Amino acid sequence: MIAITDQPIDVDAAIAAAQSERAGAVNVFIGTVRNHAARRTVVRLEYEAYDKMALKKMEEVAGEARRRWPVEKVAVVHRKGVLQIGEVAVVIAVSTPHRRESFEACQYIIDTIKQVVPIWKKEVYENGETWVAAHP
Repeated sequence: MIAITDQPIDVDAAIAAAQSERAGAVNVFIGTVRNHAARRTVVRLEYEAYDKMALKKMEEVAGEARRRWPVEKVAVVHRKGVLQIGEVAVVIAVSTPHRRESFEACQYIIDTIKQVVPIWKKEVYENGETWVAAHP
């Protein structure tokens, strides 16, 4: 499951999509909207995506994870649009035979997605807004 959506993410569905009877581990990363960033109060986030290219890049990242680790299944779902504090922005679920590989593959996927996938985040504060680089 690789998806971009403007609807709330169904975390349970993402986890279910990554589960495998051959896996002894399913690692899940859930990225949520927090109420602060860089000592400023965040009111909401706004995500924009170039869907076609973003999905292609997400598939490539998942494929690379499969080459590096014994991944059984992977799910990556990223939200776009306006998100309020506490809402889920991204879910990554990875199943592998053992936990170490699951943790490593999951971390690789989120870190790489933030670097290479054309999804942009705007932080809206009480007194302004700014587009944020994934890794400033």
